[in-house]
Amino acid sequence: MLAALLLTACRTHYKLSSVERTRVLIDSRYDANPDNRAETFIAPYKKAVDSIMSPVLGTTARYLERGRPEGLLSNLLPDILMEMAEEYGEKPDFACYNYGGIRAALPAGKVTKGDVNDVAPFENKVVFVTLKGDKVLELFQQMLKRGGECLSHEVHIEADKDYKLLTATIGGQPVNPEREYRITTIDYVQQGNDGMTAFKSGTNLNAPGKDEDNSRYVMERYFKKMTAKGKIIDSELEGRITIKQ
Repeated sequence: MLAALLLTACRTHYKLSSVERTRVLIDSRYDANPDNRAETFIAPYKKAVDSIMSPVLGTTARYLERGRPEGLLSNLLPDILMEMAEEYGEKPDFACYNYGGIRAALPAGKVTKGDVNDVAPFENKVVFVTLKGDKVLELFQQMLKRGGECLSHEVHIEADKDYKLLTATIGGQPVNPEREYRITTIDYVQQGNDGMTAFKSGTNLNAPGKDEDNSRYVMERYFKKMTAKGKIIDSELEGRITIKQ
């Protein structure tokens, strides 16, 4: 009898008709009208968290956020991977990062450990992999199909209004379909996620895999490196991905 009642209680006339999703960029705009009840609830934990997340790592010249087909933060992150590749004894031809993996913006001015953690909250590790030029071109088209992904300074792509690849250069030279290119990215991307399945043809994988190889820790070391040199972190829109109308 009890089982029958439980089964009856679990029944519903509702049926799932669709599933939709979106990403919300969380930044200082959401602090404009704080909720007093939420602040009271958080207060006992805030001191402990702040002691971990408040150390300043560096300084930015301006507010840096992601964008498609190109954005200030979308450009900065792969440039960071290129800069820090020397730690791993690597000299990649270019770097890429996934747009969907950027979960916050960087504030103008002082950047804390917490800010960097907000940008890259996942356990993704930096990796290095080799692709032949024909697969690189395939990769670029897959990126265009998604509206653009994050590419380092070395890459310049042109596409038509339908986001079909027209031209692509790396280091100022047209992509050679027969040449091998060394790429640095994060493991999530290298595994072919976010539609970038061309990476599944990659060879000579270097995946360090330690905690310090997490992308956010690589970013932290970059900020500290730039700060030690007295540099302010900035980024530019350079036409890395250009859509011709």
